[in-house]
Amino acid sequence: MAKDSKLGVIFSDKFQIPLLLLVFIAPIVVALFWKPTSFMNFGELVTPPRPIADVTLRSLAGEPVKFSDLKSKWTMIYFGPAACNKDGPCPSNLYKMRQVRLAQGKDANRVQYVFIVTDTKGLGNLRAMLSDYPTMRVLTGTPEALKALSDQFALKQSTPLGGSGRIYMVDPLCNLMMSYADDTDATGMRKDLARLLKVSHVG
Repeated sequence: MAKDSKLGVIFSDKFQIPLLLLVFIAPIVVALFWKPTSFMNFGELVTPPRPIADVTLRSLAGEPVKFSDLKSKWTMIYFGPAACNKDGPCPSNLYKMRQVRLAQGKDANRVQYVFIVTDTKGLGNLRAMLSDYPTMRVLTGTPEALKALSDQFALKQSTPLGGSGRIYMVDPLCNLMMSYADDTDATGMRKDLARLLKVSHVG
């Protein structure tokens, strides 16, 4: 009996340190190498989230609008020319943002989508198209204001004024946190946004 007890102590001492190491290391290994698909982001994260400094823009009616006025809602933003024609990503992205917002159902009022017009030469045609997007905010500004804003959205792919064609996700505190290439599937965007709305305590 004493022999068994002694063996038990030796066994315990021999494996105690490895077991303790396993307990502490296992969660780290899991976090590093296990990527559950249910939590996969379809957009490209901006890490850390980037605060967007205020810039004064204007509405199509010429009224001044500060970028900070977009606070309190999750905001999808697209930069593009007023000549939003079918040969480029512009019409597809506007449609995509509208549908992603509508797909949030009862939470749709927590989301807004904004078209920042970078070139106003085609405003006549744009106004006709906007009848299909009654809830979309359309903003523009001086070349200086547009550059000051777009530079803050610059990613490795390019700046918005460089024609990146990306859709940007801004949180209710005006932090840039995610972006989507122009060929991103709307279903992935919808899932990302639904998850953000579910866990968010703001907006």
